Amino acid sequence: MKLILLMAVTVDGMIARDDAHFPDWTGRADKRLFVEITKAAGVIIVGSKTFDTIGKPLPGRLMVVMTRNRRRRSRWDNLIFTDRSPAELLADLERRGYREAVLAGGATINDLFAHKHLIDEIRITVSPLIFGRGITLFNTHLDLPLKLRAVQPLEGDLVHLIYDVPKPDANTQPAS
Repeated sequence: MKLILLMAVTVDGMIARDDAHFPDWTGRADKRLFVEITKAAGVIIVGSKTFDTIGKPLPGRLMVVMTRNRRRRSRWDNLIFTDRSPAELLADLERRGYREAVLAGGATINDLFAHKHLIDEIRITVSPLIFGRGITLFNTHLDLPLKLRAVQPLEGDLVHLIYDVPKPDANTQPAS
């Protein structure tokens, strides 16, 4: 299964000002791209803080919310709460027939998948803003080399970057 990390960041690398910051600052072109990529994949994975900020599942795709709270239940057909590990979750989605999934944050959830080397592609839209402080793409130390595949200018001074994430060699992989 292919996992795509899809996020918007400011020029100074922030994905939000704080946990409650609604993602309305990214621009129309980024929103259109987000809808296109997530609907093509059919499934989007987020953490509970990200979901709580949005408040409801996004239409036209399955939304999986990773949470430690086993009591959370969905009232929607296209929303699942899970406490499975990242690898277990991806294996389950693959058994359900999905070939791609989009990982859409936040930083803690991004870390979980990155540290297990489960991310295949990183797609970042850089927005011409600076927050100065806030939440970064990841919130722990990572050593994740990337290979730039494409740079796509978008309207409104946005730039979309596409990186492949090479899998580490099993013989040289550092312990995480």
